Amino acid sequence: MIETATAPLTGKALLQKFKELSDLPRREKAKRCGYYTTGKNNQTRVNLADFLKALLEAKGTMLDAEGSKDGRGREPTYRVSVHQNGQIVIGSTYTQKMGLNAGDEFEIKLGYKHIQLVKLDQDDDEE
Repeated sequence: MIETATAPLTGKALLQKFKELSDLPRREKAKRCGYYTTGKNNQTRVNLADFLKALLEAKGTMLDAEGSKDGRGREPTYRVSVHQNGQIVIGSTYTQKMGLNAGDEFEIKLGYKHIQLVKLDQDDDEE
């Protein structure tokens, strides 16, 4: 029978403990934060994937889009393609997440194989 020794840390407690253990390897950090199970013959198995997922969530990055899925449209991804008319559509999921509104204006800066959008302040237009 496999059982977890302690309840794994989450949120701010996890981030604080992770910071304290900065000099240790990943697996040892995960174990000390409670992300392990003890099985037969007292063998310890570190749950590194759960640990890394919890770290991302504690920093505000959700990996599972299941909670936000409402059954309409496609799930958001970080990949887009150029349409036949030459346009690239970012999508409302990202504009909402970034707090953008209709009418917001941007300056487009082209770099080597990247595009940077810089939001223009409303104050810039009034000057």
